[in-house]
Amino acid sequence: EEIINFLLNINVKEVIFANEDNPELLSILKSNYGIDINYSNEYLEKKYEYLLKDIKDMRYSMGVKHLLYYLVIKELKDVSHFQRAIIINNDEYLEMDVHTRRNLELNETIRLKERTNSLIWLIDQTKTAMGSRKLKEWLNQPLKDINKINDRYDQIEKINTEFIIKEELRKLLAEVYDLERLGGKVICGSLNARDMLQIKNSIAQLPIIEEYIQQIGLPYKITKQEALFNLLAAGIYENPPIGLKEGFLIKDNYNAELDELKVIRSGGKKFISELEAQERAKTGIKTLKVGYTKVFGYFIEVSKGQLSAIKPEFGWERRQTLTNAERFISPLLKEKEALVLNAEEKIIELEYELFNQIKAEIRNHIYELQDTANALAELDAIISLAVDAEELNLVRPQLVEARHIEIIEGRHPVVEKVNRNAYVPNDCIMSELVHTLLITGPNMAGKSTYLRQLAIIIIMAQMGSFVPAKKAQLPIFDKIFTRIGASDDLVAGESTFMVEMKEAQRAITNATNQSLILFDELGRGTATYDGMSLAQAILEYINQNIKCKTLFSTHYHELTDLESMVAGIKNVHVAAIEEAGEITFLHKVKNGAVDKSYGIHVARLAKLPPAIIQRADNILKIYESEDKRKSHKIAEQCVLVFDEEPQKNEIVEKIRNVDPLNITPIEAMNLLYELKQLDK
Repeated sequence: EEIINFLLNINVKEVIFANEDNPELLSILKSNYGIDINYSNEYLEKKYEYLLKDIKDMRYSMGVKHLLYYLVIKELKDVSHFQRAIIINNDEYLEMDVHTRRNLELNETIRLKERTNSLIWLIDQTKTAMGSRKLKEWLNQPLKDINKINDRYDQIEKINTEFIIKEELRKLLAEVYDLERLGGKVICGSLNARDMLQIKNSIAQLPIIEEYIQQIGLPYKITKQEALFNLLAAGIYENPPIGLKEGFLIKDNYNAELDELKVIRSGGKKFISELEAQERAKTGIKTLKVGYTKVFGYFIEVSKGQLSAIKPEFGWERRQTLTNAERFISPLLKEKEALVLNAEEKIIELEYELFNQIKAEIRNHIYELQDTANALAELDAIISLAVDAEELNLVRPQLVEARHIEIIEGRHPVVEKVNRNAYVPNDCIMSELVHTLLITGPNMAGKSTYLRQLAIIIIMAQMGSFVPAKKAQLPIFDKIFTRIGASDDLVAGESTFMVEMKEAQRAITNATNQSLILFDELGRGTATYDGMSLAQAILEYINQNIKCKTLFSTHYHELTDLESMVAGIKNVHVAAIEEAGEITFLHKVKNGAVDKSYGIHVARLAKLPPAIIQRADNILKIYESEDKRKSHKIAEQCVLVFDEEPQKNEIVEKIRNVDPLNITPIEAMNLLYELKQLDK
């Protein structure tokens, strides 16, 4: 299961196995997730050894050699543009599984699976395709290194200080094509002349971009590639055909032999004028013309009144009859015509040869192009974040070592953007002693938005972006887990509740005290008491064993009693006002708990038939009256039973001397430790 989750997280399309020893895994990957499966149990030795120079672990080396054999030998791929194999250290990045990315709608919306209205849709202000990919990479791999994150914050501030240069850089980047993909085309051999023009036009922007980068003081290294630009500017036509065997690839004055062939192909004006003078002198016909057309080739034109001057010894042959003239071809013209026809073929061959020479020269610069492309991608991405900071009213967060969250007037940036009504910002304050916010409140009041809002602020902060809040003080998180929304996995034969429990298990098993867990309505997929019991047990476990920051929204109002029973749990609620049977959602998170969900009011807003609403109201009154008589309470964590006339007991006496209203959490924990020692 861990392998499957990992492959889904990195969006793998194909997996290469050495053998078929794990048929169950192969079947799940292929049938449930549509991942292509192939096999290769051989290694590629010696060739491409330079790719492995940075790898010390033998297992990784063997894995890369397996993969290279599959690519190079079986698939016949040219991977000579690969620079080195890089081992990605997951400990350097904030960990999010595929469910978290989906639930938070980082890359696409849950309902329509579209990019529109996702977080990347909102923050992507890049001007290049490679910049857009880099920004998406940053979003899906937020950093954990405070220094690297603060470095991105510093760059954003520098860029926004130099707003004129920022706009100039954006204009220049808009003229840059996808150098990463074009570099791949160079290696794969699919590069055409128009691709070369795109490389040339992109390189043309580099000197000015580099100048602006140095002015601002940004840490991106741009190689100007002047020699390559001059080569492409001198060699490639400005409007070449897509095909490479049609000619018109190479400019005039680039190659002397090619220029000579082009003169011949064009019919040679000098040749025509010289031959015309010779033939007039020989025949005495002053109106004689020598010409060339692509359809009929070379010809000598004589008016019909002068045909008598043509003698058999000239060796002319009739080629075309016109109304007032006849056209002939001479042995010399035949020879010239053959040269022209041969010139066409030679031009195409020579241009293709010269084109390949230019392509080979580009290939010699491929590593420099790749490094420059990566630098441009990062520059484009950081400028995009700078634009976001201004346009979306974002602030620089303060990263702290303490496990303390203080977000003042936080906002969900996408909801704020697409919502037609005024967005209501909310605070999220969790001291080091508060591990869990237990959120109650009516349906539709904004509990799920509040959960997602915190996660998105943390992700944006750790990707190096400013965040949507008035003030944000945050620790560094290592993992984020979410259980939001209802879904089932019919292919795997799992119900909604089973999916819910598996996602909860994944979070509880893998979370550390530096993680964030978001649970929305956990336990609602089963019977009330089952669900409430599970929810309480999970809350107790998280707060006693993991002690990570957790947001837990629920309609089980009985759980709010846990605030007084479990250290680290704090009640908050999303406020609403009920007047004359009508409910108004305030979308404001306040301290304390509520004991109503207003579900019937929401049903009324959804325009269910009035008869259903009235009947539901009557049934609710019956349940509420019965519930008061039964007086259900949540399970006590610990019950101490004393005899009616207890004997003197050191433990009992110690407990009796405790004032529960004036004891701090740390004193309570110390007392519990002392009691356990006495009980041994």
